Amino acid sequence: QVQLVESGGGLVQAGGSLRLSCAASKSIFNSRAMAWHRQAPGKAREPVALLPAGANTWYADSVKGRFTISRDSARNTIYLQMNSLKPEDTGVYYCFLSDSLSRNYWGQGTQVTVSS
Repeated sequence: QVQLVESGGGLVQAGGSLRLSCAASKSIFNSRAMAWHRQAPGKAREPVALLPAGANTWYADSVKGRFTISRDSARNTIYLQMNSLKPEDTGVYYCFLSDSLSRNYWGQGTQVTVSS
């Protein structure tokens, strides 16, 4: 079992930046993939950034050029740097990890609110 704990959410004005962190309880070094998803009010959860092992990073078109996903294996932490935030980026952001045995884990979510 891996526990994922997100932090870094909050209220920010449009155009501002936030950095989300996702701390894993175990090593993420051999993970198959890591990702950030978000769920806007009244909408389904959707992926925004994916970091697969040995493959290119993927971003949703709506965040491309503004968001950056990264990992620090030494700290067992996944990050999402969010710049030029827009009101439509508002939602609960969830960290996701698929380990070396293809077991999937989710964090509890962190709220991001972007005011206009």
